[in-house]
Amino acid sequence: MLAFAIFVATLVLVIWQPKGLGIGWSALGGAAVAMLAGVVGWADLGTVWGIVWDATFTFVGLIIISLILDEAGFFAWAALHVARWGGGNGRRLFPLVILLGAVIAAFFANDGAALLLTPIVLAILLRLNFPPAGAMAFIVACGFVADTTSLPLVISNLVNIVTANYFQISFDRYAAVMVPVNLVSLAATLVVLWFYFGRDVPASYAVGDLEKPSFAIKDKAVFRAAFPLLGVLLVAYFATAPLGIPIAFVTGAAALVLIAIAGRWTAGGQGAIVSVPKVLREAPWQIVLFSIGMYLVVYGLGNAGLTDLAASVLVWLAGKGTFVATVGTGFVVALLASVMNNMPATLVGALAIDRAAVAPLTQELMVYANVIGNDLGPKFTPIGSLATLLWLHVLAGKGLTITWGQYMKVGLVITPPVLLVTLVALWLWLPIMS
Repeated sequence: MLAFAIFVATLVLVIWQPKGLGIGWSALGGAAVAMLAGVVGWADLGTVWGIVWDATFTFVGLIIISLILDEAGFFAWAALHVARWGGGNGRRLFPLVILLGAVIAAFFANDGAALLLTPIVLAILLRLNFPPAGAMAFIVACGFVADTTSLPLVISNLVNIVTANYFQISFDRYAAVMVPVNLVSLAATLVVLWFYFGRDVPASYAVGDLEKPSFAIKDKAVFRAAFPLLGVLLVAYFATAPLGIPIAFVTGAAALVLIAIAGRWTAGGQGAIVSVPKVLREAPWQIVLFSIGMYLVVYGLGNAGLTDLAASVLVWLAGKGTFVATVGTGFVVALLASVMNNMPATLVGALAIDRAAVAPLTQELMVYANVIGNDLGPKFTPIGSLATLLWLHVLAGKGLTITWGQYMKVGLVITPPVLLVTLVALWLWLPIMS
C-alpha cells in the first residue's frame, strides 16, 4: 500500500505539472520518497539506470534533431507540400496528413509527430479558414496517428527502445517484425479516423491561399543536410545493430553533426540562423529525470507484488493459446497504460513477461504485444502518454482547449478497433518470421 500510495502521489504531480516543478522533478521526488521509505534500494537505482539510459538519451537526441529541423522550416515545408498535393480536395488532404504524421512518427518518434506536426497543421487550417469541426478532425488525427503508427522502428517510441534494450532485440529484427504490423495499424487508423471524422472534413479548400513550400525554409544549409543526414542515420542504425553499439551513441552523433551545421561551427558561428542554445534549452531534459524517477517508483511497486501479479495474469493468458496470449497481453497493458501512463506500464509489462514461465514463441508474442499495447493503449485516456499530455498543453497554448471528456469520448471509440486489428496482425505475422 505504501508503494502504491507513493506511485499515485507521483503520478498526480506528473499529470498536474505544478508551475516550476516539471514532470522530471515530480518523478524524481517520488523516487526519493520511495528510497527513503525503503520501497526501493540503491541497487535498484543501478538496475533502473541500466534499463532506461539508452532509451532516454536516444529520445533526447531525436528531439534535438527534430527541433533544429523544425526551426529550419523542414516540417512546415513538408506540410505545405502535402497541403498542395491535396489539390483543394479536403477528403484527399485528410489521409495525406495522416500519412505525413505516420512518416514523422516513424523517424522522429511519437512525441515529435504530435508536438511538431500539430502546430504546423493548425496554422495551415487557420490559413485555409477550415470550420471548427473540420479543423478538430485534422488536429485529433495528428495526435492519434502519432501514437498508433509509432511501431515500425526501435526509435519510433520510447516504449520501443526500452523494450528492445530489455529483451536485447536488434534494430533489424525489430523492424522486420514491426514494419508490416505498423502498416496494418496505419491502414486501420485511416479507416477508423475516416469513419469517425469523415463527415466533418470539408469537401474543398483554396490551394491558392497557401504559401509556396520554399517560403517556409528558414535555414537552407540545415534543410539541404536533412535528407542525407536522415538517410545515413537510418543506415547507421541497421549497420551498428550487430555490433551492439547503443542507439543513443548513433543518434547523439547525428544530433551533434546537425548542431554543428546549424551553428555554423566551421565558420565560427557566423551566418547561423537557427539558435542552437535555444534548441538545447528547449530539449526535453526533464525526460531524463522523469525516466529515472518514474521507473524507480514503478520498480518499487513491482517489488511490492505488482510484477508477480502481472506475471500470473500472463501465464493464465498463455494457457489459453497464442491468440488469447497476444490479444490479451496487448489489451491488459493498454488498460494499465491508460491509468498509470505507458512508460511505467512498459516496465511492469517487461518485468512480468521476463518472469512468466511461458513457451518461447508465446513470450516473443507477448513482448511485441506489450509494445503495441503501450504505444496504442494510451490513447484511451489523456494521461496514457506524455506525448498526449504535451500535445494537449501545446493546443491549449494555441487557444484550443480539449477537455478530458471530449478526448475520452473519441479515444474510447477509435482506439479499441485499431488496437485489436494490430494485435491480430502481430499474431499472424510473427510465427511466419520465426
